[in-house]
Amino acid sequence: MNYIIAIVNPEMSGKLTDICEKLELTMSVMLHGRGTATKNVLDLLGLSSREYRIVMTVADKKRTASLIDEARRQLYIDAPGHGIIVATPIKSVGGGKTLSYLNGGRPVDGTPEFNYNYELILAIANEGHTDSVMDAARAAGARGGTVLHGKGTGSKDAEKFFRVSIAQEKELILIVAKSSEKTAIMKSIVSNAGVDTEAGAVVMSLPVSAVAGFGVLDSTEN
Repeated sequence: MNYIIAIVNPEMSGKLTDICEKLELTMSVMLHGRGTATKNVLDLLGLSSREYRIVMTVADKKRTASLIDEARRQLYIDAPGHGIIVATPIKSVGGGKTLSYLNGGRPVDGTPEFNYNYELILAIANEGHTDSVMDAARAAGARGGTVLHGKGTGSKDAEKFFRVSIAQEKELILIVAKSSEKTAIMKSIVSNAGVDTEAGAVVMSLPVSAVAGFGVLDSTEN
């Protein structure tokens, strides 16, 4: 089982949701986000906007591969500026009925492996500090990221521990990186935009079992 995050241009979101429905993928959620590409990169790719739609859903190994194949065929996901898809393995699900629902009543095979070529870095920073996080990430080799907006709901204890306000507006930056580059990128973010800075970024990573899209080398090790 994989948790899939697909980031596409707004005009492609309808086709993507149609693909999810065709594959009978449950629990699909769409969010609004923006890219972190510089103006020079946007000009190079022929893009006029950094706005994106993020579709999140759950799929087994077979339907993950089918989703990526359909995205390549219908959305031209591997072409410049058309988006990216990443799949991160789900280790556990609470309740057999939920697991059956998420997998369309199909059996689930075993426990996932976590040795993959790519990882998804998540940096949760204070609002307005995405540039600080991305500058640090790019300095260590990151190519780009996608930003989601939200609000922290942490406890007062967490606020005292990190010395930052947890319950304020936040920006979640998603960065796909090669596993060999992940540590350097995370260390750079922690050093230059971590919890002891105004950015207050908390950084973590998740394994990626499949990835497709412009700017990354394809991998389908589900």
